[in-house]
Amino acid sequence: MRTTRTPLALAFALSLGLAACSPASEEPVAAPEAAPEATVAADTELADRDAQVDPMDKVLAGDWRDPSNASRDAWRHPRETLGFFGVGPSQTIIEISPGGGWYTEILAALPGEKGRYIGVINDPSKSGNERAQNYYTEANTKLRDKLAARADVYGAATLVEIDPKAPVLGEPGSADVVLTFRNVHNWVMAGNEAAMFQSFYDVLAPGGVLGVVEHRAAAGKTLAEVKTSGYLPEDYVIGLAEAAGFVLDDKSEINANPADTKDHPNGVWTLPPGNNHDEADRAKYAAIGESDRMTLRFVKPAAE
Repeated sequence: MRTTRTPLALAFALSLGLAACSPASEEPVAAPEAAPEATVAADTELADRDAQVDPMDKVLAGDWRDPSNASRDAWRHPRETLGFFGVGPSQTIIEISPGGGWYTEILAALPGEKGRYIGVINDPSKSGNERAQNYYTEANTKLRDKLAARADVYGAATLVEIDPKAPVLGEPGSADVVLTFRNVHNWVMAGNEAAMFQSFYDVLAPGGVLGVVEHRAAAGKTLAEVKTSGYLPEDYVIGLAEAAGFVLDDKSEINANPADTKDHPNGVWTLPPGNNHDEADRAKYAAIGESDRMTLRFVKPAAE
């Protein structure tokens, strides 16, 4: 027998079918809370990931760096240079004559809990004339203001004033690394070079590193020929360090610039960033870029 369903019966059957396909309850189901062990594991994973980040990556990308300084990384190669010198966050790092603080922005932000940054600046009262006193007073004030403006980054940094004729950088054997960038020619012109290199040796612990970056004179040039140009013979700089007791550990071409002819009318200051030249020659010297530089790593011999 054929069964005929009325519209009402069909509607009732359809409602039963829909009910069978629908959730039993319209109440939202809360997500299960993460187990304490899972939270701890996630935090540990994040901490491990942070620990694997190269501290230099964070420093070089820091928002405290002056954009005009960061733009010159291509000429000064801070990552490669500091890597060559073996600089790390757990060391006591001394930077000699920071100037406007180009490397200070990197070095003073690098030390971790066990590290320390010390910038060595000239005591204006020990300068030989009023012009020099005014120069160092102004430069030191600007550097202090720079550090104070980002105490969250540089808060642990310290500055030490010295007499460049009789420099004392700190307690003997208290530093792991001493770094000087483009300063040696100034000491040579002032006659303080031997005293300065001896102070580097005295403050470093046995096995400590002296890193030197300096404008390099053309091969074969004597000190007398280039003394006022800002460039120095590489063998002369090596001799200064060795006379103080250091051993040349290695040299690098990280900061070499073959385009630098080293015969500029106003010495090294003709080139960027000094740009001491006629405006008409700006493109010419910009194409050369910054100076050709020696990069030397010296070591204080370990105690016997």
